[in-house]
Amino acid sequence: MEERKVRAGENPLGYEKIGSLLGKFAIPSIISMLVGSLYNIVDQFFIGRSVGPLGNAATNIAFPLSISCVALGLLFGIGGASTSNIALGQKKEEEAADYMGNAISMLFISGLVLGIFSEAFLPILLKFFGSPEDVYPYALTYTRITCIGMPFLILTTGGGNLIRADGRPKNAMICNLSGAILNTILDALFVFGFKWGIAGAAWATIIGQTLSAVLGIYYLANCRTIDLKWKNLRLKMATVIRVASLGTAAFTNQIAMMVVQIVMNNSLKYYGALSNYGEAIPIACAGIISKVNGIFISIVVGISQGLQPIVSFNHGAGNHKRVREGYMTAIKAGAVLAVLVFVAFQVFPRQIIGIFGDGSKEYFDFGVKYLRVFMFFTFLNFVQPISSNFFTAIGSPKVGMFLSLTRQIIYLLPLILVLPLFIGIDGIMYAGPVADFLAAFTTAFMVIRELGKPVYRGM
Repeated sequence: MEERKVRAGENPLGYEKIGSLLGKFAIPSIISMLVGSLYNIVDQFFIGRSVGPLGNAATNIAFPLSISCVALGLLFGIGGASTSNIALGQKKEEEAADYMGNAISMLFISGLVLGIFSEAFLPILLKFFGSPEDVYPYALTYTRITCIGMPFLILTTGGGNLIRADGRPKNAMICNLSGAILNTILDALFVFGFKWGIAGAAWATIIGQTLSAVLGIYYLANCRTIDLKWKNLRLKMATVIRVASLGTAAFTNQIAMMVVQIVMNNSLKYYGALSNYGEAIPIACAGIISKVNGIFISIVVGISQGLQPIVSFNHGAGNHKRVREGYMTAIKAGAVLAVLVFVAFQVFPRQIIGIFGDGSKEYFDFGVKYLRVFMFFTFLNFVQPISSNFFTAIGSPKVGMFLSLTRQIIYLLPLILVLPLFIGIDGIMYAGPVADFLAAFTTAFMVIRELGKPVYRGM
């Protein structure tokens, strides 16, 4: 009876079963991340069915800007969630409120700045992103509209992490799910009903994002674990730097993805022109596969986000044995998922690509080969995202940032540039599995070294 009374005043992150906690936080996070991926998948589906491969290529050209929005959302979202949870674990309630408040302010400000910048320099950016001439008009139309929604996308992405840190993962899920459902309905109406084509898909996207952002603002204005006040929104340099430092790993990972996406688009365009596929087919197929793989990555990231409050709180409270248990539970869940997705990619590549519209024989030949080869080591691709976020959650952002760079920048980017020099466009395909294997090996080494410390075994 006495134990129940004591625990009634404690945070359940410190004593509930790890498996139950991970399910409680990860499942809504996974759904939220999946919903975010659905924006891209749904647009790809309707655009592919109405415009065709050129439309699919256009969304891939525009994708670096979407990645930049997610990067900023995670920079201040994960950073704000990690810092506030650690402060709560240390019984520093006012400090936790400052971290969350400053994170909210930076999400809004960064969204406005990026939106204005993108609108001002959009033609230059699209050319830089590797747009072929026949794809450019579609990319310009689509991106000119979606830039309007950047502040809402960033606020929704980061706000979801803050809402989860407040102990309300279901509310974060509702924010994303509501916007995605509205986006899907409006996509069908605008693209197929009103015949607005690629512009209709863009308008549907930003309307859905706006709904999600409004709901997010409402939930953040009514926090449960933190007494958030207007004064907490006032920016403090030291607070912003601390928030950003713990969000840097996730931010860096997304920026790395953006850099690789830009280099890959230009490489696919160049080497595609030298092959029998042409410029647009490789870009269109790579875009589809990237977004399909995004579903898998969203689930993995959702697991890592569900792990974050568990690890951060127990690290702050000095309960390292639960930190280790939480990480191992998340890794096991990621491994099961990764194997299932690997089988799907290898057995049903043509069916997966065919969902997003019809195309020529060359279109399907390239798409099937690219999916099977580039994503060959999918069964290892859960290790790096979960582990990099793990190090961030325990207050080791430098390690987390390094691991987030391994796959994209340290390994994949050089391979994309070097291998095609010897084997043409096939070199881009084989760069993927080589980078995946090396990143997983590097990450495993860092994790084994960390968890081998006596403190994690209660010694």
